[in-house]
Amino acid sequence: MPPSSHNAAIEQIYEQHHSWLYGWLKGKLHNACDAADVAHDTFVRLLGARHGAQIREPRDYLATVARGLVIDRYRRNAIEAAYLESLATRPEATAISEEDKALVIETLVAVDKALAGLGARTQRIFMLSQIDGLTYQQIAVNLKVSLTTVKKHMVRALTECALVMAEH
Repeated sequence: MPPSSHNAAIEQIYEQHHSWLYGWLKGKLHNACDAADVAHDTFVRLLGARHGAQIREPRDYLATVARGLVIDRYRRNAIEAAYLESLATRPEATAISEEDKALVIETLVAVDKALAGLGARTQRIFMLSQIDGLTYQQIAVNLKVSLTTVKKHMVRALTECALVMAEH
Protein backbone atom coordinates (compact mmCIF):
# COMPACT_ATOMS: atom_id res chain seq x y z
CA MET A 1 0.00 0.00 0.00
CA PRO A 2 1.36 3.46 -0.81
CA PRO A 3 2.58 5.35 2.26
CA SER A 4 0.12 8.19 1.66
CA SER A 5 -2.83 5.78 1.73
CA HIS A 6 -1.54 4.15 4.93
CA ASN A 7 -0.91 7.50 6.59
CA ALA A 8 -4.37 8.77 5.58
CA ALA A 9 -5.98 5.67 7.13
CA ILE A 10 -4.02 6.11 10.37
CA GLU A 11 -4.87 9.82 10.45
CA GLN A 12 -8.56 8.96 10.15
CA ILE A 13 -8.31 6.33 12.90
CA TYR A 14 -6.44 8.83 15.08
CA GLU A 15 -9.07 11.54 14.57
CA GLN A 16 -11.95 9.16 15.26
CA HIS A 17 -10.54 7.05 18.08
CA HIS A 18 -7.63 8.77 19.86
CA SER A 19 -9.80 10.40 22.53
CA TRP A 20 -11.59 7.09 23.15
CA LEU A 21 -8.25 5.24 23.45
CA TYR A 22 -6.84 7.87 25.79
CA GLY A 23 -9.94 7.69 28.02
CA TRP A 24 -9.90 3.89 28.02
CA LEU A 25 -6.21 3.83 28.97
CA LYS A 26 -6.71 6.51 31.63
CA GLY A 27 -9.33 4.29 33.25
CA LYS A 28 -7.03 1.27 33.12
CA LEU A 29 -3.81 2.99 34.20
CA HIS A 30 -5.28 5.62 36.56
CA ASN A 31 -2.65 8.06 35.35
CA ALA A 32 -3.18 10.67 32.64
CA CYS A 33 0.51 10.89 31.69
CA ASP A 34 0.93 7.14 31.33
CA ALA A 35 -2.32 6.96 29.35
CA ALA A 36 -1.08 9.68 26.99
CA ASP A 37 2.27 7.91 26.57
CA VAL A 38 0.69 4.54 25.79
CA ALA A 39 -1.86 6.10 23.41
CA HIS A 40 1.00 7.83 21.59
CA ASP A 41 3.04 4.63 21.44
CA THR A 42 0.00 2.76 20.11
CA PHE A 43 -0.32 5.10 17.15
CA VAL A 44 3.44 5.02 16.55
CA ARG A 45 3.17 1.23 16.39
CA LEU A 46 0.26 1.57 13.94
CA LEU A 47 2.26 3.90 11.71
CA GLY A 48 5.03 1.33 11.53
CA ALA A 49 2.66 -1.54 10.74
CA ARG A 50 1.93 -0.36 7.19
CA HIS A 51 -1.57 -1.85 6.94
CA GLY A 52 -3.75 0.97 8.23
CA ALA A 53 -6.32 0.77 5.45
CA GLN A 54 -6.95 -2.90 6.25
CA ILE A 55 -8.01 -2.27 9.85
CA ARG A 56 -11.75 -2.99 10.01
CA GLU A 57 -12.34 -2.75 13.77
CA PRO A 58 -10.12 0.14 14.89
CA ARG A 59 -11.10 0.12 18.56
CA ASP A 60 -10.47 -3.60 18.94
CA TYR A 61 -7.16 -3.25 17.14
CA LEU A 62 -6.11 -0.21 19.18
CA ALA A 63 -7.10 -1.92 22.44
CA THR A 64 -5.09 -5.04 21.53
CA VAL A 65 -1.97 -3.05 20.68
CA ALA A 66 -2.37 -0.84 23.76
CA ARG A 67 -2.82 -3.88 26.06
CA GLY A 68 0.47 -5.30 24.80
CA LEU A 69 2.20 -1.98 25.41
CA VAL A 70 0.75 -1.76 28.93
CA ILE A 71 1.99 -5.29 29.69
CA ASP A 72 5.43 -4.33 28.37
CA ARG A 73 5.35 -1.20 30.56
CA TYR A 74 4.46 -3.18 33.71
CA ARG A 75 7.13 -5.78 32.94
CA ARG A 76 9.73 -3.05 32.44
CA ASN A 77 8.68 -1.31 35.68
CA ALA A 78 8.93 -4.57 37.62
CA ILE A 79 12.38 -5.30 36.21
CA GLU A 80 13.52 -1.75 36.93
CA ALA A 81 12.25 -1.96 40.52
CA ALA A 82 14.01 -5.28 41.07
CA TYR A 83 17.24 -3.90 39.63
CA LEU A 84 17.10 -0.76 41.77
CA GLU A 85 16.32 -2.86 44.85
CA SER A 86 19.30 -5.04 44.05
CA LEU A 87 21.53 -1.97 43.76
CA ALA A 88 20.25 -0.61 47.06
CA THR A 89 21.09 -3.82 48.93
CA ARG A 90 24.69 -3.93 47.76
CA PRO A 91 27.11 -3.37 50.63
CA GLU A 92 29.35 -0.93 48.81
CA ALA A 93 28.06 2.34 47.51
CA THR A 94 27.67 1.80 43.80
CA ALA A 95 27.40 4.97 41.76
CA ILE A 96 25.89 4.39 38.35
CA SER A 97 24.97 7.06 35.84
CA GLU A 98 21.37 7.43 34.68
CA GLU A 99 22.48 6.51 31.16
CA ASP A 100 24.15 3.30 32.36
CA LYS A 101 21.12 2.52 34.51
CA ALA A 102 18.82 2.92 31.49
CA LEU A 103 21.07 0.67 29.39
CA VAL A 104 21.15 -2.04 32.06
CA ILE A 105 17.36 -1.93 32.46
CA GLU A 106 16.86 -2.03 28.68
CA THR A 107 19.14 -5.06 28.46
CA LEU A 108 17.39 -6.80 31.36
CA VAL A 109 14.02 -6.23 29.70
CA ALA A 110 15.36 -7.70 26.44
CA VAL A 111 16.79 -10.73 28.27
CA ASP A 112 13.47 -11.22 30.09
CA LYS A 113 11.62 -11.10 26.77
CA ALA A 114 14.06 -13.56 25.18
CA LEU A 115 13.73 -15.98 28.11
CA ALA A 116 9.94 -15.70 28.03
CA GLY A 117 10.00 -17.19 24.55
CA LEU A 118 11.97 -20.26 25.60
CA GLY A 119 9.37 -22.14 27.58
CA ALA A 120 8.75 -22.68 31.28
CA ARG A 121 11.29 -25.47 31.83
CA THR A 122 14.14 -23.55 30.21
CA GLN A 123 13.26 -20.44 32.19
CA ARG A 124 13.12 -22.41 35.44
CA ILE A 125 16.47 -24.09 34.82
CA PHE A 126 18.07 -20.76 33.89
CA MET A 127 16.72 -19.07 37.04
CA LEU A 128 17.83 -21.90 39.30
CA SER A 129 21.32 -21.66 37.84
CA GLN A 130 21.78 -17.92 37.48
CA ILE A 131 19.63 -16.53 40.30
CA ASP A 132 19.64 -19.28 42.91
CA GLY A 133 23.22 -20.36 42.16
CA LEU A 134 22.48 -24.08 41.91
CA THR A 135 24.88 -26.33 40.02
CA TYR A 136 23.61 -28.20 36.98
CA GLN A 137 23.67 -31.44 39.00
CA GLN A 138 21.60 -29.84 41.80
CA ILE A 139 19.09 -28.56 39.24
CA ALA A 140 18.82 -32.04 37.67
CA VAL A 141 18.09 -33.59 41.07
CA ASN A 142 15.70 -30.77 42.06
CA LEU A 143 13.66 -31.04 38.84
CA LYS A 144 14.07 -34.81 38.46
CA VAL A 145 15.57 -34.55 34.98
CA SER A 146 18.85 -35.70 33.51
CA LEU A 147 22.02 -33.66 33.64
CA THR A 148 22.00 -33.67 29.82
CA THR A 149 18.53 -32.07 29.85
CA VAL A 150 19.73 -29.31 32.17
CA LYS A 151 22.76 -28.65 29.97
CA LYS A 152 20.62 -28.58 26.81
CA HIS A 153 18.24 -26.02 28.33
CA MET A 154 21.09 -23.90 29.65
CA VAL A 155 22.71 -23.81 26.21
CA ARG A 156 19.43 -22.55 24.74
CA ALA A 157 18.99 -19.91 27.45
CA LEU A 158 22.58 -18.72 27.36
CA THR A 159 22.53 -18.57 23.56
CA GLU A 160 19.44 -16.35 23.67
CA CYS A 161 21.05 -14.14 26.31
CA ALA A 162 24.23 -13.87 24.22
CA LEU A 163 22.20 -12.83 21.19
CA VAL A 164 20.43 -10.14 23.24
CA MET A 165 23.71 -8.90 24.66
CA ALA A 166 25.22 -8.71 21.16
CA GLU A 167 22.35 -6.43 20.11
CA HIS A 168 22.86 -4.15 23.09
